[in-house]
Amino acid sequence: MPRHDVVIIGGGIVGLATAYQLLQRRPGTAVEVLEKESAVGRHQSGHNSGVLHSGIYYQPGSEKARNCREGKRAMEEFCGREGIPFEICGKLIVAVDAGQLPALERILQRGLANGVRCQLIERERLAELEPHAAGVRAIHVPEAGIVDYKSVCSRLRQRIEEAGGSVCTGARVTRLWSRPESVVVESDAGPREAVLAVNCAGLHSDRVARRGGRDPGARIVPFRGEYYELKPQARGLCRNLIYPVPDPSFPFLGVHFTRTIGGGVECGPNAVLAFAREGYRKRDVNLRDLFETLTYPGFLRLAARHWRTGAGEMWRSFSKSAFVRALQRLVPEIRAGHLEPAPAGVRAQALRPDGSLVDDFLILESERVLHVCNAPSPAATASLQIGAGLAARILPRLT
Repeated sequence: MPRHDVVIIGGGIVGLATAYQLLQRRPGTAVEVLEKESAVGRHQSGHNSGVLHSGIYYQPGSEKARNCREGKRAMEEFCGREGIPFEICGKLIVAVDAGQLPALERILQRGLANGVRCQLIERERLAELEPHAAGVRAIHVPEAGIVDYKSVCSRLRQRIEEAGGSVCTGARVTRLWSRPESVVVESDAGPREAVLAVNCAGLHSDRVARRGGRDPGARIVPFRGEYYELKPQARGLCRNLIYPVPDPSFPFLGVHFTRTIGGGVECGPNAVLAFAREGYRKRDVNLRDLFETLTYPGFLRLAARHWRTGAGEMWRSFSKSAFVRALQRLVPEIRAGHLEPAPAGVRAQALRPDGSLVDDFLILESERVLHVCNAPSPAATASLQIGAGLAARILPRLT
């Protein structure tokens, strides 16, 4: 049985960043990443909008806020050093009517408390930055940016392997169990023994935790984020990033416009329940995943509280015209003919049994395993900082 210092379960951006940071801090550490897919970054890491988040939305003092600010700087430095294209293009959070101004002000105060470079701008300045956007006032966040996280994942894998670590694909983890001085991780690629294991399994992190005998106190419920993209002739309607003032009663940001590093413009996401943890298409159904969701008290309580908003999201999922109307609140000139379908993503939302969202990062420790049981947005932006934090917990335990 291969013996390692650390086995990391999950080859998404958080797992890869953790392996990278371990090897940066202690060269020669025997690290292996186990990934069930045939390549790294196949799920949340490769299906997001590619935004370098500033940290403006998050509760001051939270792990999200701290990791986002420090992680964004680390990601920019990494991309600059590695020659990975990224751009600091700026972002607008737009109030479309006077009723949204108090919420806009609260977001501004959060941003300032978090050290984000941001300012309130009037309609005239908004029109200069985004001539086609509607709104009475906005927050300008000039430090927001865009990047391709798939490229980041590929480069992290390259650097891990160059430093003597390994990444094993096609290695779905089926069980992990502890011995007095080690942990055994069983997978489709065979068992591994390590001093410590790290669960970075994303959409399946709660299941992996339970396989290791740890109840995370929450369950992953998958929500599909559905997108359109602007056809080339309509891309001039959005210069950079245009976001709405989020609805405080619903745990998602609402549909928005995101320019990508490749030059396109994505519109979305619409947030609907996915019928599979890896359900990127409407027709993707996993009966086990769906049964677990529909019988979970946490989801039933969440659905009961937000059924009106959820019904609207479902309607937009099946009605392009309804999706267009939502986009027109931000950019009135948008028409259905400007849009074509784009790939969807799935968000791993951790829910407690009482229906409350686990809104911050959730990392649990046992004697031989660290479980990253919730790594919501801005996890991609913050991944190198999350990895550094995990490395700081791991390395003293290897001596």
